[in-house]
Amino acid sequence: MNQTLLIIDAQQNLIEGNQETGPIYNKELLIKSINTVVEKALATDISVIFIRDLDVAEGVGEGFQIHREINVPSDSKIFDKSATNAFYGTGLLEYLKSKHIEHLVIMGCETQHCIDSAVRTATISGFDVTLVGDGHSTLGNEVINEKQIIKHHNTTLHGHYNLEHFSVVRYSEEDLFQPIHDSFR
Repeated sequence: MNQTLLIIDAQQNLIEGNQETGPIYNKELLIKSINTVVEKALATDISVIFIRDLDVAEGVGEGFQIHREINVPSDSKIFDKSATNAFYGTGLLEYLKSKHIEHLVIMGCETQHCIDSAVRTATISGFDVTLVGDGHSTLGNEVINEKQIIKHHNTTLHGHYNLEHFSVVRYSEEDLFQPIHDSFR
């Protein structure tokens, strides 16, 4: 099965915060989980794709770049986006289709925005998705806190389906590149 690791908006200013926002919730765990899964991808010859949000640090400078503590393989593909959805206007969907990708492992920021939209769009675009439960985070909002948002999305997106493709939630210590979707079909 052709698969890839998709890491969304794991950028310096989003993770560390800036003059307007604080750091992402549980940033140490997020960085550790991303690096763990990147190492697993490299060990199994799985490609790694990063998505950067052009709104972070106004799309320039060190703050816009992928977080300095995250292992970015030299052959990683990088797409920049201007919308919440990583698939909108980026060429990501066409790229994945050209590589005959069937399974996406998704991680990054922010849970209720870019992660949610990527998981849902991927399933309607013909991909099975594994969302890494300890591999996404948020800044939270005024209604519910960060921990509740993450728990809610892990619960909601586990088993989310669109016809024959769906998402499951697994954790960084699991064998994420051995998809379990067929056992649920």
